[in-house]
Amino acid sequence: MPFREINSKMVEATVIPGQKMFSQRGAMLAYRGEVSFTPNIQGGQGGVMSMIGRRMANEATPLMTVEGSGTVMFGHGGHHIQVISLTGDTLYVEADRLLAFDGSLQQGTMFMGSQGGVMGMVRGQVTGQGLFTTTLKGHGAVAVMAHGGVIELPISPGRDVHVDPQAYVAHHGDVRNKLSTALGWRDMVGRGSGEAFQLELSGSGAVYVQASEEKL
Repeated sequence: MPFREINSKMVEATVIPGQKMFSQRGAMLAYRGEVSFTPNIQGGQGGVMSMIGRRMANEATPLMTVEGSGTVMFGHGGHHIQVISLTGDTLYVEADRLLAFDGSLQQGTMFMGSQGGVMGMVRGQVTGQGLFTTTLKGHGAVAVMAHGGVIELPISPGRDVHVDPQAYVAHHGDVRNKLSTALGWRDMVGRGSGEAFQLELSGSGAVYVQASEEKL
């Protein structure tokens, strides 16, 4: 894992010659060694089509390519940071929550309507999250940002997890998501405001939930 957690809001990454990393622009706090930072115009490993998909959804998040030899400290906006390790599976995360990630991970874009059909699209409108979600697949580590810290909740067959959509950060594994209405659910047990919706996740994997409904 290239990331070392310095505290809840800063991580340090080891940059190795011949291996790229990607970070959100403006996320570099300090570095040691011979490290270069260059704007990435192709949206990471996903290439041009991935970038176009996000721009169509107004979700393009500028990235920097990080290369060289040394260590880099990352942080952004005082947000809490969660490091997630991937071992061949896929992480689904909103692009603006990405702080930094291994360049070996394959980056793509998924239309949320393809998971949950029409309700997947409704989710994007209700939660303020876009219809397109960034995917990262392979073996490596990802540092994501959240408000108020993050908890990882396992998802297994027969043990679905229901999440306040505004508190959702990311998920990985073979997971299906479905947005459903539950009259009074948000008013009674959720912390958000507005209509009562809950995000139901089923399958095998994990979901990351933040301790707030605030957007980044």
